[in-house]
Amino acid sequence: MLLEVRGVKAGYGSSEVLFGIDLNVAAGECISLLGRNGMGKTTTLSTLMGLVEPRAGSIRIMGKDVLAWPSHRIARHGLALVPEGRQIFPNLTARENLIATAVAESPFAEPWTLDRVLALFPSLESRLDSMGNLLSGGEQQMLAIGRALMTNPRLLLLDDATEGLAPRVRDEIWRVLADLKRAGLAILIVDKTVDDLLPLVDRHHFIEKGKIVWSGDKAAMRAASEIRQRYLGV
Repeated sequence: MLLEVRGVKAGYGSSEVLFGIDLNVAAGECISLLGRNGMGKTTTLSTLMGLVEPRAGSIRIMGKDVLAWPSHRIARHGLALVPEGRQIFPNLTARENLIATAVAESPFAEPWTLDRVLALFPSLESRLDSMGNLLSGGEQQMLAIGRALMTNPRLLLLDDATEGLAPRVRDEIWRVLADLKRAGLAILIVDKTVDDLLPLVDRHHFIEKGKIVWSGDKAAMRAASEIRQRYLGV
């Protein structure tokens, strides 16, 4: 098991947001975390990444307890986050964004390099010398994914992977994520488009008020129209 999360509680200040999260991600597996806004999806990813300090529970990566580790150490141990809102460096060029946190070592036979990221996202090649804040939203999302890949992770965390993107760009992102999964990269993804997630994701989890309230595989999700309406409907 690549990632094992048991009973994790976390929050901000005096407010508790997560009330005992349990989930697993196996090597090469893709799982989703679904739910309405404000239910704890982003906090879950931030806690896994060490950006929010957990208050209880355990987080293990490849069997090693990383609960008290800082984010940079967790990143070196194999997790990479594509955050909500992309958060690329606006005062750096696209090239500088990609190489700023690059790690040469890879758990796979073929490491992620600048050339390999550009092969994945060809449209970025002509934009390498453009400042990050001058890129379109779609280009920034490609850049954020490429930047995460340059750390050569075992598990890619994506928060609202296709939020606000044009349909053509969304299709490109889904194609890339399918390619990454086929290459053996594990993925934990937050997104709102269940129909797009279904071909990619092996197991789905719904979160409600800081707790996992439903889990199921592809077949269970396809049959769970009532569950989808309950936890995603407005």
